[in-house]
Amino acid sequence: MALTQFAFRTLKGIGVVNGAPNYEPLSGFERPQGNLRCCSYSPCGRYFAWAYPEKVNIIDSDTGVIISSLPAENVFELGFSPKGTYIITWQRPAKDENGDAVKNLKVWLVIDEKALAEGVDKEPVARFVQKSQTGWNLQYTHDEAFCARVVTNEVQIYESHDLKTVWNKIRVEGVTDFAVSPGQSHTIAVFVPERKGQPAAVRVYNVPNFTTPVSQKNFFKGDKVQLKWNENGSSLIVLAQTEVDKTGKSYYGETTLYLLSANGGFDSRIDLGGFLPEFLPDVQVLSSASDKEGPIHDVAWSPQSNSFAVVYGYMPAKTVIFNSRAQPVHTFPLGPRNTVLFSPHGRFVLVAGFGNLAGQMDIYDLEKDFAKICTIEASNASVCEWSPDGIHILTATTSPRLRVDNGIRIWHAGGSLMYNEDMNELYHVCWRPQPAEAYPLGANPLADIPTAHSSAMEYMAARKTPSKPAGAYRPPGARGQVTPLAFKREDEGGAAFVREGISSFSSNINGFGKPRQRVVPGAEPAEEKTPLPPGAAPGGGVSLTGTGEGADGEPLSKAAKKNAKKREAKKAAAAAAAREQQQGGGPASNLAPEQRQQGGRGKSPSRSPDGRGHQRSRSRNYVPAPGLEPPSGPKKERSRSNSRRQRGDTNSSTYDRFANGTPKGPAPGAAPNANQQNKTPRTNAPTSINTTIPMPTPPPVPQASQIPPELEVTSPMTPGGNPQDKKIRGLLKKIRAIEDLKMRFAGGEKLEDTQMRKIQSEEGVRKELAALGFSA
Repeated sequence: MALTQFAFRTLKGIGVVNGAPNYEPLSGFERPQGNLRCCSYSPCGRYFAWAYPEKVNIIDSDTGVIISSLPAENVFELGFSPKGTYIITWQRPAKDENGDAVKNLKVWLVIDEKALAEGVDKEPVARFVQKSQTGWNLQYTHDEAFCARVVTNEVQIYESHDLKTVWNKIRVEGVTDFAVSPGQSHTIAVFVPERKGQPAAVRVYNVPNFTTPVSQKNFFKGDKVQLKWNENGSSLIVLAQTEVDKTGKSYYGETTLYLLSANGGFDSRIDLGGFLPEFLPDVQVLSSASDKEGPIHDVAWSPQSNSFAVVYGYMPAKTVIFNSRAQPVHTFPLGPRNTVLFSPHGRFVLVAGFGNLAGQMDIYDLEKDFAKICTIEASNASVCEWSPDGIHILTATTSPRLRVDNGIRIWHAGGSLMYNEDMNELYHVCWRPQPAEAYPLGANPLADIPTAHSSAMEYMAARKTPSKPAGAYRPPGARGQVTPLAFKREDEGGAAFVREGISSFSSNINGFGKPRQRVVPGAEPAEEKTPLPPGAAPGGGVSLTGTGEGADGEPLSKAAKKNAKKREAKKAAAAAAAREQQQGGGPASNLAPEQRQQGGRGKSPSRSPDGRGHQRSRSRNYVPAPGLEPPSGPKKERSRSNSRRQRGDTNSSTYDRFANGTPKGPAPGAAPNANQQNKTPRTNAPTSINTTIPMPTPPPVPQASQIPPELEVTSPMTPGGNPQDKKIRGLLKKIRAIEDLKMRFAGGEKLEDTQMRKIQSEEGVRKELAALGFSA
C-alpha cells in the first residue's frame, strides 16, 4: 500500500513529509529555502510544484526529484490540469511600456519534450490577461478535452490542445461565475446575479449545445453563489448569499440553498425552516429538528454523490443529512458547529466548529446508524482535511489567521493524536491527492489504532492536565474569606482614617494627627499601654486625663496641646463670668462681652477697622482667662471659606452678636462702634434682593438679685442650655446661610433651584425668630 503524503509551506521554506506510520520527510527531496510564495499538488497527485521569485520548480511526488523548471518570475498562484498535463501560473497585473495590460495568466506544459530535446527554455503554450485573483484559474473537464474561462458577459470554451483560438462561447449578459462538472458528461453551470430588478439565475448547459440551458433556476436574494457539483456530475447545489440582510437579523446577509439536476429533471429550493413528516423515517428526529432559523454555515457532498450534509442555524447550529432529492435523512445533535466533511470513502462524517468556535470535531460512522465515535479537541485550527486513507485527519493553525501556536497535527479517526509538529508562521498545508481506492477499508477500520509518533507522545506528555471546572462565580463576600483590611473600620484593625486634602508628607498619619498603630498581618495585636476609654479609636485620640498624653500614653502633638489650652481657658472664663453674675453683676461681669466687642472675635488691636485681608479662626472666639494677657500681634488663623474671607465680618455679624446667648454688640443705649458707623451697604447688589440684614437685638437677660446656692449656672453651648436659645441659634444659622447665598447671587454666581428657594424662605425664618421673642 502506498504511503500518504502532505506538504507544507512556512516562512523559511517548503517541506514534503510521508504520512503514517513513520511521518518522515520525503527522501530525495531537498527542502527549498527562501521567499517562496506558493506551492501546489497536481489533482492526480503525480507532481508537486513551488514558486521561487525567479522560477517555478516541479518535482515527482514519489521521488522528490526535480523534473521540470519554468522561467516564470513573481508567480503568486499555481494550478494544474486534472491529469497533470498542464500547469497554470498567475502573476500580478502589470502594464508594458505602451500602457497595455501584460498577459499575466500563462499555461505551460509540465513535460515539454520539444524544449528538452532542443535544450532551450520552455515557453508558455497560451497567455491571457487576468486582472482578478479570484477565480483566476482555467477550469478543465475531467478528461482535459476542454477548458473554460469567464470574461465580460460570456464564458469562453477552448480545446485544451489549442488555447489560442476560442472554440465556442456561452453568451450570457452579466455572467460572473461558472463551474465545470467533474463527471463524465461535459456540463457547465453559469451564474447571473440580480440586476435591474431581474432575479438571479443559475443555468446549466451541455457542451457543445449552448443555445438552450438543460436546467435553470431563477431566484431573488442572490448577489453571489457557491456552485458545488457532486462527484459524478449529476446534481448541483447552489448556495446563494446576499450582501445585506433586509430583515435585520444578521450582519452577513441572507443565505438560501437550491438543488438542480444536470438533466433538468429536478430543481428545488431546500427548505431548512421545517421538515415534512413523510420525509423522515422516525418521528422523534422530526420533533427535535422541526425548525431552525439562521445562516447556512457549510454544505458538502458525499463521495458517493447520493447524499449531502448541511450545517445551518444560529448557534447551537443544526447538522442534517439529505438524500439526492433534498429529503432529510438524519439530524445530528445541536452544537456549536460550522463545518462538515465526508471522508474519501464516505464511511465517516466530521462535524466541527472552527473559526471563532472552540475547535471540537465530532466523528460519526454512517454505516453504523450514525453512531458517534469520538470528539476531538483541535483548538485554533484553521485547516481541516481528511487523508486519502479515510482514517486520518489533518488539522493545522496557519498564518495570518493566527500567528502564534502554528503547527500541524494529525489525528486518528478513533480520537488519538498521531503526529505533531510546531512551526513558525505556517502558511499552507495540504494532503497529496490520491484515489480512495488505493486505501481500501475493512469491516472495522477503527479496530486497531496504530502507535502514535514520538512527537505526539511528547506533546501529550507536556500538555497540562485540565484543571477542575471553575464553577459558579461567587462574590468576595460569599467566599468565606476574611474581609480585607481596606474595607474594615479603624477600630476593627482596618486602615487609619486620613482627612481629604491632607498633604502628601503626612499620608501616614490618621485623622487625629497621630501616627497610625503598626499592625503585623497574622500576628496578635499589641497590648495597649493604658486602657482605652469606651468608643476610643486605637492608636489615636486626644488626652482625656489631663496628663498631656494621648489615649495610648504617647505625647500629644502640638496641635492637640494648643486645642487643650484653648478649652481650659474657655472653661475658666465661663466659670469667672458665672461667679461675677452671682455676686450681683459688677464691672467684671461684662468683661467677656467688652473684649469681644472691642477685639471682634479675638482680633488684635493692630487689625484694620473693617477686618478685611485676614483669615478667620476655625475655632471659637478666644477669651483669655482672668489674669492672662491676650496674645499680642497679628494672629494667623485658618479661613473657613474663600467667600467669607472676601466678605470680612459682614456675613457673620449676626452670629458674632449672639453666638453664646449673650449679645456681642454695644449695650442698649450705648454709642455704636466706629466700625459699624463706617460700614456702607454694597452697591453691586441687585435691586430685587435685599442683601443687608438688620441686626437683631437680643431679648433682655433677667438679672437675678440672688441665685439660690443649689442652682447650677450652665453655658448655653453645653447640653444643659436653654432649648429656646438653641432654636434661636439654629434659626440665626439659617439667616447666615441665606445671607451667604444672597451675596453669592449678588456677585453674579448662578444658584440652583434649591438655593433660590432657600433665599425665598428668609421671611418665614424671621417670623419664627419673632415668635420666639427675638426681634430684628
